Parts: sequence; structure tokens; C-alpha cells
Amino acid sequence: MIRSVIVGSGSYLPERVMTNAELAGMVDTSDEWIVARSGIRQRHIAAEGETTGDLAEAAARDALDHAGLQPDDIDLIVLATATPDSTFPATATVVQSRLGIRHGAAFDVQAVCSGFIYALATADNFLKAGQFRRALVIGAETFSRILDWEDRTTCVLFGDGAGAIVLEAMEGDGTNADRGILTSHLHADGCHHDLLYVDGGPSSTQTVGHLRMSGKEVFRHAVVNLSAVINEALEATGLKAEDIDWVIPHQANKRILDGTARKLKLDPSKVVVTVDRHGNTSAASVPLALTEAVRDGRIQRGQLLLLEAMGGGFTWGSALVRW
Repeated sequence: MIRSVIVGSGSYLPERVMTNAELAGMVDTSDEWIVARSGIRQRHIAAEGETTGDLAEAAARDALDHAGLQPDDIDLIVLATATPDSTFPATATVVQSRLGIRHGAAFDVQAVCSGFIYALATADNFLKAGQFRRALVIGAETFSRILDWEDRTTCVLFGDGAGAIVLEAMEGDGTNADRGILTSHLHADGCHHDLLYVDGGPSSTQTVGHLRMSGKEVFRHAVVNLSAVINEALEATGLKAEDIDWVIPHQANKRILDGTARKLKLDPSKVVVTVDRHGNTSAASVPLALTEAVRDGRIQRGQLLLLEAMGGGFTWGSALVRW
């Protein structure tokens, strides 16, 4: 059978770093308050004029370099973002143009913090169907542009960044020993709209709007939903939690990461954590964390990775990947 194998990964973080101390000078907060509630100590903020497309392009080039491939080797780009450069065209087409690709398809996926998992599953299915051979899957966000910088409950949590992977269709044996994506699972429940949303949009207010969140309710749903979708992936493959070498979670909040690990009896040392330095970068957080663990040598060929995320909508999903 055809498996979608990750042959390269890349990332990009804006140069500017905003610390908790800097935020404490802007809103009524403190380093202790932010760390205790989220585990976040700093985040990266895009420069003036630096767009989601800029971040995505840089991450894509990094992933291509890591894969040893050229832009023309790519025939599909799926870009996950909730903060596109424009209402249209898709930011994926901006990246496609800048890379000099004139063939194949390029489009955006919008599932907020679950966006990269949704994009990964989408590209995987296109490759397995034989419609494309190699895909760039990108998560890129400039959440700093939709934050209310006077709301201390939200502005301290988010940051900007981009991560990308290159997927290539390869022959597999159809067993759990295959390299590539073994299984993916996506969910949504739109009745929870008012717990995490942006209060604007072209069709409703004709404005960009600001992010609004009911933190306690989101936390409660996140631990339950993520635990369930992780178990779903394990049951689909017949694998067990102890078979997982690394968990690459959406980096929303250290307390959510810890709570999910406890609920599933996962070894906390197997969880890749970047939220302390990146904050919540929405659709970019999973590929950013993945790339960091690949580049520092933690992730090795043949290891089993569990990717998971939950975001506004609510949307949530998981994927089991053999590196």
C-alpha cells in the first residue's frame, strides 16, 4: 500500500522575542502569573510587515533543504492557518508562487489550532489516492495580529511562527512497521463556537476582530477530547501507549499537556514541549515542535510519533506516524 512518509521538516520563528516581563509592562500580569497558568515564558512576534506567507515560505524552504529536494519536486501545498495574508487568494498560493512552482495544487485549510493535523490528513489522502506524489504541509500563523493586547487572559498565551514538512508517497507493506502516516483521525463539534472564537470576519463585521476565549471550559474539553482521539489512533492500529516514542502535541498550555499525559498514563519525558519558548502558535505549533525534536536528535528513524491537537470550533485530531 501507499504510505505518506515525512522526508523533511522545517521551521521559522520571527526574530523578535517578547518575554513575560515585557508583557507585564503592557497589561496587569506578571511572569509568575503567566508561568503558573500556562508554562509560557516567552513568545516570538512577527515584525511589522512580516506576514503569515513570509513565515510559511521560510519554513517551507527549510523543510525542502532538510529533505534534499527542490521546489519543482512538490506538486501539492496544503497550508493550515487561521491568520491568512488576505481573505483570498489562499496563502498557500502565495508560497507556491514565491517558491517558483507552476504546477500541481495549493490551498489553505482552516481548523485553527488543529489545522496542521487536518492539513496532514488531507495531504495524506491525496497521496494515498495517487493524485499527487510529494506535498508540502505547512502550519503558519501571525496570531499577534488578532490579539486584544489589553486582555491579559489571551494576549499572554499566543505567538507567531511557522513549521512545515515534506510528505512523499512511498510503497509500504501495510503494517505498523511501515514508515509514514499509519492512521489519522479528525473531529469537530461546532456547538462550542462561543468558547474560542474571533469576534470579526468579512461576512459578519467586515473587520478582522480579536480572539476571545473561555479558558477554563477550553481546558476541560481539551483534556477529554485529546485523550479520546489519542486512544482512537491506538485502537485503530492495535498499538499501545507504551509503543509511542514521542508525543508531539499542540502547544496550547503546559497544564493541558500534563493533564492529557496523566489521563493516558503517558511518560511525561516522551512529550515534546516548546510552549515555554514559543507560546501557542496555533496551526504552527505541532510542526515547530516536531522540527525541533528532529533537529536536536531526539527523534530517530523508525520511531513512533503521536501528533495531536485541538482548536476553536471545536476541532481536534490525531495522527500516528512512523519516522
